[in-house]
Amino acid sequence: MKIKDKVALVLGAIKGIGKGIGLALAKEGAKVAFNYFDWEESLVELKQDVVETGQDHLLIKTDLLESEKIPELVKKVVDHFGRLDILINNIERGGWPVVHGPYVQEQWDIELATTLRAKTWTFESALPYLKKSGEGVVINLSSIAAIVGRAGPASYIFNEGYASANRGVSLLTETWARMGAPEVRVNEIMLGFVETRHAEGTRGWGLLTGEQKQALIDHILLGRTAVVDDVIKAVLFIIKDAPYMTGSVLRLDGGYVLGGEKVAPMPKGVL
Repeated sequence: MKIKDKVALVLGAIKGIGKGIGLALAKEGAKVAFNYFDWEESLVELKQDVVETGQDHLLIKTDLLESEKIPELVKKVVDHFGRLDILINNIERGGWPVVHGPYVQEQWDIELATTLRAKTWTFESALPYLKKSGEGVVINLSSIAAIVGRAGPASYIFNEGYASANRGVSLLTETWARMGAPEVRVNEIMLGFVETRHAEGTRGWGLLTGEQKQALIDHILLGRTAVVDDVIKAVLFIIKDAPYMTGSVLRLDGGYVLGGEKVAPMPKGVL
């Protein structure tokens, strides 16, 4: 799919991964609605960066935990641009054990409301317009916490509530792919440890000891955490170069889930 002149709604777009994806789409010629709620101290920089792309855009403040406001958000995008082609479902809670400790009931509720409910309400509000596009694309951003949970080096990073919610995202991806077909492709990028999300540039990363960080790196086959550009390239691949992909999960973790174990030399055998 060609991105030029398409319209995209990016959630969680004021900084980090969401902002990076939004700016990348704008540089490809898309008209982008950047949704945000928190981190307003980053708004001035976002405005400057978006203006430099030269593309028509919207910056919309919406608390996605207030579900009744989500249809209004989608309507603002369609009213302004006249269509909607791409939804980047980039919203989650993701509390770290080293930051938040064990979740209390309120934290569980916020996690599920953010990581699952907000994604759902946004998809359902956007789906009619994405179908009308005829070649709509939805990308759900999730986490390998869904697979590894609070275990190993990730024990300090992934809370059980976050891991549980992210396992649910894959079910949504599969269901939505069925609902959207054939006009809308729905796929998921399951992230490992990325700068600004569970790696460098976060408060939690600064609370880890040197040994804890190294244990995490040693568990990643590629020997490093990801940068935002790694995620952007995966997003652009799904939109531009994967027209036959839907209902799929693309794991972008540098090999963390494989555990970092190396393959031993093949024995000569005894026969």
